[in-house]
Amino acid sequence: MAKLTILALLALCALASAAFAQKSKSEFNFLNPTPTDQMREMNTDRPDKTEDPYAVDAGHVQIEMDLANYSYDRRNPQQEARRVQSLNILSTNFRVGLLDNLEFDLISDNLLWSRDEDLRTHQADETSGAGDTTLRLKLNLWGNDTGKSAFGLLPFITLPTASDDLGVQDTEFGLILPLALQLPHDFSLGLMSKFDFIRDDHDDLNFIWVNSITLGHDIVKNLGAYIELFSALDPDRTSSTEITLDLGLTYALDKNIQLDAGLNLALTREGDDFNPFIGLSIRY
Repeated sequence: MAKLTILALLALCALASAAFAQKSKSEFNFLNPTPTDQMREMNTDRPDKTEDPYAVDAGHVQIEMDLANYSYDRRNPQQEARRVQSLNILSTNFRVGLLDNLEFDLISDNLLWSRDEDLRTHQADETSGAGDTTLRLKLNLWGNDTGKSAFGLLPFITLPTASDDLGVQDTEFGLILPLALQLPHDFSLGLMSKFDFIRDDHDDLNFIWVNSITLGHDIVKNLGAYIELFSALDPDRTSSTEITLDLGLTYALDKNIQLDAGLNLALTREGDDFNPFIGLSIRY
């Protein structure tokens, strides 16, 4: 059922892309790339957790990655004497422009390390290996090139490709709805709602409702900053609500290369206590 649902969503995006394609650039596709002088400004899905509704230009590739992403958790919901640390190296999102308003994404966690330590017995379990693989489509419904707002659809499916219990145990899927708004005084506002269907410890499919809001502004030329509030709610109350406050910076080396760094801070016990990271995005 899960696989049929996500396939239906992917087919819907593929069909809808033709209807919503902007006429001025609708002739461009993966085999007929958008000329460089007609490409839109580079927009990335990172470093904040709020996804971007803008699609990569047709026939072009954008690679976004965590160079290093570390998380530390001591304040867990069970209030156990445990310390969990993890490190994610070169987690990569390969974004490929298929049409002017449609892209395909392949997200892979390439190198993961995790350490779970019992602070009472001072015993620890360490695991390392590859992570899961996520496939998704991004369909921009409006605002790709013009206007003060943009909206998109992102159906996705996560495949259990991880080693040593470093990822999901079975196929998971969901739908992301991102909205971007241009505000006065060059502020930008991003909002996202995500409907995530995940497996619990009993292999039952649970619904998690994710919402986020992010506010961004340039500090000086090429240097921008954002502040974000993120929440993940379990309507069935099988887990506690995760709320984080996220801060970060972006720096554009040129129109096709961007560096970023940030820090995510947990406001509830469900999330990791703190999560610093640095990243890189390149467009071809």
